[in-house]
Amino acid sequence: MTAKDQLLQELDQVPEFLLLKVLEFVRSLKSEEEQQKLEAKAKALQAYLDSERERKDVYRRLANS
Repeated sequence: MTAKDQLLQELDQVPEFLLLKVLEFVRSLKSEEEQQKLEAKAKALQAYLDSERERKDVYRRLANS
């Protein structure tokens, strides 16, 4: 049985008022994951820009060769 199957089985036994809290929790996890992805993309872009700035002469020589 997969984790999803187990989770669905457990959710079938949870009262409706608690399901709202579970839903909020799941959404908060998704939001955290999206934020981490955005931070990773920003960090990668910044690393590229730093590299480009530091190695400007190298890139110019490669482009002209």
